[in-house]
Formats: sequence, C-alpha cells, structure tokens
Amino acid sequence: MDDATAQTPLHAPRSVHVRPYQPDDAAFVRGLAPRLTIGMPAYRDPQRCLAAVEGWIAGSIDQHGQAAAVFVAEDNHGERLGFASVSAEPHFPGERQASIGELATSAAAEGQGVGRALLRACEDWARAQGFRIIALSTGAANTRALGFYHQHGYRDEDIRLIRLLDARDGDAEER
Repeated sequence: MDDATAQTPLHAPRSVHVRPYQPDDAAFVRGLAPRLTIGMPAYRDPQRCLAAVEGWIAGSIDQHGQAAAVFVAEDNHGERLGFASVSAEPHFPGERQASIGELATSAAAEGQGVGRALLRACEDWARAQGFRIIALSTGAANTRALGFYHQHGYRDEDIRLIRLLDARDGDAEER
C-alpha cells in the first residue's frame, strides 16, 4: 500500500444539498423518528416517546409552507440523508424567535456534514423571516447532539430540571 492509498478515506465525503420538503419525502422523514429518541432517559416510556416524536414530525409536515419549513438533505445521487424543521415560536419576554423542532440524519449519514447543512438551511429560513434568535431543544443525555450544537455556536439558555417522585413523596399521610 502506497502513501496515497493509506490516506484515502474509506468513505469519500458526500456532496450534500438541502431542499424543501416534498410530499414524497413523508415516509423517509417519518422513518427517522426513532433517531429523535436517542438520549431519552430510561425512566421515560420508549413507546410514548416515539409516539410523541411522530406527532411532532406530523405537525411539522402539516405546517410546512405555512408557519414552518421542513427541509430534506440529499446527496448528489438524490439519496435522502436527513431532515429538519423550523418554525416561529413566542419566547417568554414577548420576542418571537425561530425554533428548530426536529433535526435528524440517517445513521449512515452521521459525520458527513448533513446536520451542518440542515442547520444552515434552518438559520437561513429564520433570517429570511426576520428573526434575530433561533433556538432548539435536545435531550440532556444526548451528548453527541449537545456537542454538535455547541460546536456550531448554540449555547445553553434554559435548563429544565425534573425529579422522579416515588409513592412516599406523594403520600398525603406524611404531610
């Protein structure tokens, strides 16, 4: 093996482009729902989490072209690689902002610039709508996603805390 062969990556980077969602993307987009449950805590029912994610995706698709945009990333051969949705939302001080609802890539497309391209499309949409801020949420245990978003300039703003209650915590006799 010569030096040139030793430095050639096993998988050449794909050319990625992002386009608006089309109705024939529905099965692909919905098929990525399980990817959006990565990092869900063990105390959450996995089937309920998946059903919630499927509902989010359906809502984003229903709002596409109206109050939201859904984008699909594909390679130069037309193979779909991932999707993202973005919409407007109010923030508690009264300023409206853009919000990325979902962003998922296929497992095979991880680390190939697909997420970055989808983020850019969402940010471009938000700028075109006149938003100053774009926000997103991800699971606290999804360290890979957190690292990805931090690497792309997103920073922590709110932290939601939870506590699991056992039967003793809710027992009225102890009050």
